[in-house]
Amino acid sequence: MKVIATDKAPGAIGPYSQGFIANGFVYTSGQIPVDPATGEVPEGIAAQAHQSCKNVGALLEEAGSGFDKVIKTTCFLADMGDFGAFNEVYAEYFTSKPARSCVAVKALPKGVLCEIEAIAEA
Repeated sequence: MKVIATDKAPGAIGPYSQGFIANGFVYTSGQIPVDPATGEVPEGIAAQAHQSCKNVGALLEEAGSGFDKVIKTTCFLADMGDFGAFNEVYAEYFTSKPARSCVAVKALPKGVLCEIEAIAEA
């Protein structure tokens, strides 16, 4: 196993790693929409979805992978009413249409509106 670590995505806010490469696959931790340069969270679901996708992309890049190699994502929304707006942004990044689960949860860290985790080929 190899740990994925980059300053181009937010650091872990708990006892976990940004991701791992194992057995030819990349496993990312859930990426919330924190801008790694500023530590700030943008306003609104579209801006937050873009930032979460960028953070996933930074981890994939660090692992030598990319959005085109993503096999599965799990997406968490604070409000299922944001599903359509989230999908519009998500579709810009995950163009290969990987398998996906998308669920609404009661709350997400830092009060954000979305979180995305991914599994990809290394």
